[in-house]
Amino acid sequence: MTTRAWSSPTAPCRRELLGFATVGLLAYAVDLALFTYLRGPAGLGPLTAKALSFVAACSVAYAGNALGTYRATRARGLRPYAAFFLVNLAGAAVQLLCLAVSHYGLGLTSQRADTVSGAVIGMALATILRFWGTRTWVFRAEGRVGSWTG
Repeated sequence: MTTRAWSSPTAPCRRELLGFATVGLLAYAVDLALFTYLRGPAGLGPLTAKALSFVAACSVAYAGNALGTYRATRARGLRPYAAFFLVNLAGAAVQLLCLAVSHYGLGLTSQRADTVSGAVIGMALATILRFWGTRTWVFRAEGRVGSWTG
């Protein structure tokens, strides 16, 4: 019997999660910095500033995932970017839904409650959705089922 190094079957998934998280943090930084600039010195309204910063952050996240995390999947063309953008819109909707349910449905109207529901719980659920949607619909690998659990 030969000795060989056993690699964990979860190692690729861990690398994928780490890459996805790193790219997500970079995209978040772009979103926050651009929103702050557009809202402040550029003098744009909050919705316009947020829409522009969201599109820029989605583009950074797509590029980072396409060139880094999922570079082996060879996603090309406009379809993967459009699917990625839709997945990110769905994630944003999840965050807004968590905030709306907490604030308007449950009557938890403090700034702390809004932060926890939108930026903590909503962001966590949205990140799970984005990860699943990105690997299932955008960067599909041969032989891999869409779920990261199987």
